[in-house]
Amino acid sequence: MKRDLLDILACPLCKGDLTIEIFEENDLEIITGKLFCKVCNECYPIEDGIPNMLPPDLRD
Repeated sequence: MKRDLLDILACPLCKGDLTIEIFEENDLEIITGKLFCKVCNECYPIEDGIPNMLPPDLRD
């Protein structure tokens, strides 16, 4: 996930702003981490550079 993407992403449940916690990154992108919404306390994982923005009940 490119860092610039954080500027346009919002929580799909409440449309709140997201903060990021990075576990692994390289020069180009964030590889693993999580996005967190402070409004509704929901987390969205970033795996293999892809943020999973599905609501929690639709994830596997």
